[in-house]
Amino acid sequence: MPGKPERSKRPNPTHHAADFGLDVLSGDDDMFRWFLLSYLFGKPIQSGVAAQTWRIFVKRGMDTPWAILEASPRSLVRLLDEGKYTRYDEVMTRALQKCMEQLTRDYEGSLMLMYENSLDEEEFSKRLQELYGVGPKTAEIFMRETEELFARRVE
Repeated sequence: MPGKPERSKRPNPTHHAADFGLDVLSGDDDMFRWFLLSYLFGKPIQSGVAAQTWRIFVKRGMDTPWAILEASPRSLVRLLDEGKYTRYDEVMTRALQKCMEQLTRDYEGSLMLMYENSLDEEEFSKRLQELYGVGPKTAEIFMRETEELFARRVE
């Protein structure tokens, strides 16, 4: 009796900041937008849903740590629901706000400041992962775009 055909697991798509019109090296604004997108990509949800949700955040001006931190939890839940993040909307709202609270408290809301205070990529990754809800996968996605910053230090 033949066995069931093996289901092939599709590889996760590799996303880059430029695919979303972002230049991470240009400064804090695009670096934060890429971080927010990486944060969403790093969660157990389809990448298309993450990208759609990110676009809604940007369109509504929820693309700075302060905007997310100052937003009411209800308004963030609505944005996440609009992006089809319904299953994780309340958990994600709390996570995002805790993460933004840390980022603003510890680095004045600046990922560039975090980078400048990091001796190397390993330390930068460690600092990122100290933010609430940022694990190795999110840090890996985000740091794909910051390699050039560290390469410039060597030159």
